[in-house]
Amino acid sequence: MTLTELRYIVALARESHFGRAAEKCHVAQPTLSVAVKKLEDSLGIVLFERNSGEVRLTTIGTQIVAQAERVLSEAARVSEIAATGRDPLAGPLRLGVIYTIGPWLLPALVPRLKQRAPKMPLIIAEGYTEVLVEKLKNFELDVLVLALPVNEPGIVAQPVYDEPFRLLLPVAHPWVKQKALSTAQLLEEPLLMLGPGNCFRDQVLDLCARASHGQSPQVLESSSLETIRHMVASGVGVTVMPASSVDTLAKNDPLLRVRPFTEPTPTRRVGLVWRASFPRHQAIDVMRAALLDCQLPGTRPIR
Repeated sequence: MTLTELRYIVALARESHFGRAAEKCHVAQPTLSVAVKKLEDSLGIVLFERNSGEVRLTTIGTQIVAQAERVLSEAARVSEIAATGRDPLAGPLRLGVIYTIGPWLLPALVPRLKQRAPKMPLIIAEGYTEVLVEKLKNFELDVLVLALPVNEPGIVAQPVYDEPFRLLLPVAHPWVKQKALSTAQLLEEPLLMLGPGNCFRDQVLDLCARASHGQSPQVLESSSLETIRHMVASGVGVTVMPASSVDTLAKNDPLLRVRPFTEPTPTRRVGLVWRASFPRHQAIDVMRAALLDCQLPGTRPIR
């Protein structure tokens, strides 16, 4: 079995026609036909049903082709890995970012990183912390931007900045008259929050628990911080937001007001997370420098 044979069956599966598959592979049709039949014979199975010029995958053929696609994808990475060995800032960097950071960080981060490492494009995945860490451990991602701590064997975490929490209120809410609010006040109003699985939700719930000695707030759930912002604007309740997402809100916004918490201000620590075995140390250094240069609203850098 060769990579060429795997390329042939993948092309044939996509084109469903020997002639078109041969054109895609830049070979004569008999060459491709013989190679596919040779692979079927060596495996002892039929990969394709052949009917009057039309070709269909068998059930087992579907599984084999799916595996072939994965093998070819990994094989293609060999040259990419070799290139990054010569230049750690050349070749894609696979970045994972949690949902409550990405929308505000990425518009600032991407141009700064592009300036520092023009040959290192980002392949970006947003997700929950647990999912992203699992992808990192499975070599599907290279580096993550998460709320810390992250304690996993073989994983390195480096803090980059602290981000305070803010209270977002409807413009007509009585709390708007206060310059700052205590965390205990969160128990007095319906509190809009993200659904289960979001680490930011867990941080806010922990904040409420510590302020109330275990009493639970009146929680209303939604799927994203932007949706929650609109619900607050409509007057449904109040919410806690990361500073980077609301500190740029105009002071005369017609629907919303932002207020800080009283000291000690609740915060989250945001950092970079990567595998200890990841060889592109310079890429991590450049990513950290670009993150610090973003200077997101309200954040305090950790040098």
